Parts: sequence; structure tokens; C-alpha cells
Amino acid sequence: MTQGAEKVTFRISSAAAPYVGTDKPREQRLQAAAGKVPLEPGDLVLLVYYLCHDPDPEVKRTAMETLRGLDVAFLIRLLGDPQLHPRILDVLAKLHFEKTELAELFAGHPLLSERAAAFLAERGTFTVLAPEPDLTGPSDQTGQTDQTDQTDQTDQAAQAAEAGTAEIAEDSEAVDEEDEKFQSKYQQAQSMGISDKIKTALTGDKEWRNILIKDANKLVSGAVVKNPRMTEGEVLTIAKSAVQNDEIIRVICSNKEWVKNPLIRKALAENNKTPLPVALRFVATLSDKELAMMGKSKNISSVIASQARRILNNKNKDNR
Repeated sequence: MTQGAEKVTFRISSAAAPYVGTDKPREQRLQAAAGKVPLEPGDLVLLVYYLCHDPDPEVKRTAMETLRGLDVAFLIRLLGDPQLHPRILDVLAKLHFEKTELAELFAGHPLLSERAAAFLAERGTFTVLAPEPDLTGPSDQTGQTDQTDQTDQTDQAAQAAEAGTAEIAEDSEAVDEEDEKFQSKYQQAQSMGISDKIKTALTGDKEWRNILIKDANKLVSGAVVKNPRMTEGEVLTIAKSAVQNDEIIRVICSNKEWVKNPLIRKALAENNKTPLPVALRFVATLSDKELAMMGKSKNISSVIASQARRILNNKNKDNR
């Protein structure tokens, strides 16, 4: 923690208490850091924020990725809570200010801090009048004012186990907008070396994959489709795009599981980067309706369009 920094006290619910404290099993804390525990949105995000300060690097990193990866539907529900702690609002504003769907919810939240309001205004997300400063000092969700005692967090958690609550004193500066750990992933990618990008492309989450698939370096973008976490939905999007890296298409074409999907086969058949022999093979597997549409298309290779018409004509002859 930064020496002399303000400390903020939260109150953890009885449902979240079993995951609080370094005395809890690491796997249990990792599960909570990944957001995979049955808690209400407010309790869950507070717990994940707490775990962003865990001494275990993997728990900490997982918790940070979870906060960054919160989807819009979850955030809308979360921001609908008028008692959401200002510290949580600060963090969410820094991580999700680019999501325009959330602008009005941030602007209208009664506990939006002056600091968060200024942050959002500086980035042009929206024009907002900051709320009047709280002269009594920040408070937790139960109205209790911040405490500055140095009681060890583990002791607090242990004492709270029976009571069902835990007071967590956090360094208010632990998550700073300029801290690399809480920069947007796009910003982080700009300063990463090629080897780090490749490693992240091979192991990163969906947000990382969406960023790195567009990387100018073909080794980086090609590594994304070798990530075991790739979904068929992502593959379909790539197959439909004007991808510049031929290796990406070759990897997709060679994946037997992906090409079982007829939508992916059709997209690959229409993609000019797909090797012609492979594209022709995929055309032969398409439905009559798809062949008819492909035969009339002006946006694909004339060879592929001609093959689609030829196959459809042959099918029609056979049915006579």
C-alpha cells in the first residue's frame, strides 16, 4: 500500500465472508476472483475488488480480469443499486467508461464521486455535474464511516467468520487510473513486446483475442486462433471478416471441429483468403439455398460462384 494513503472500509456479507482472507484456500479464492460464486451483483463485485488486492499474483490477476470483463447487462443491474460504494463506482468508471450504454447510469448515480465524475468528463464520455462532496468522509454500504486502524485483514476475516461479516480496509489508491493493471487492455497492448503479445494471444480471454486478432504482426494475430478458449462464434466472425493474415484462415480450415459448423464452412467458402481447393470442397457441402445465394453473389470469387451454380444445376438435373 502507498504510505499514508487513505483507507476505505467495506462490509462484506455473510455469503461473501468464506472467501475473504489469506487463510482461505487458494482455489476457493481463485474461484471467487473469477466471479464463479453464487452472490448478488453488489456482493460479488465488492468481493472481486477485494481480491484484486490479494497477495497471490494469480488471484489478483484473475480478479482484475473479472472486473474488466463484466458484461453490460451485469453492469446495468449493478449500477441500478443506489447504495453501490463510491470506490466500486470509481473502479467501474475507469474500466468501462467506453461503454456508452452505461453513461446515463454513471451520470445519474447518487454516489458517483467527484473524482469519478471528473475522470468521465475528461474522457468525453458525458458531461456530468459532480455530486456535492461528502464532508463526513466516505462511508461503507451500511453508513459506517471509514476507519483508519491497522487491524490485519486476516484477523478481521477470522473474527468475522462467526458474525457473518468482514470489514476490509483497503488502500484507496491501490487502483489508480494510470496503473498498468487497470489500464484498458488496448492500452496495455500498445506497450507490449511481440513475445508478450503472442503469449497473451495464446492464453488471453475474449477481450484480449478481439484486440490481438487485429494486430499487424502476423505471428501475433495467428496465435489468437490457436488459443484453446476460442469459441465457434469468434471463429465465425473471423471467417466472415476481411482478415489480412492467411495463416489465420489456414488454421481455421484445418480445425476439424470448427469446420463441422455449416455457417463457418459457408463463411470460409466465401472468404477470398481461403485456399481455393479448400473453398471448393466446402462449397460442395452447402445447402441448395446457400448454393443459390452464393451463385448470385457479386462479392465472392467468380470461381466459387460458378462452382455453386454448377453444383446446384447438377442437383436439379438429378432430381428430375
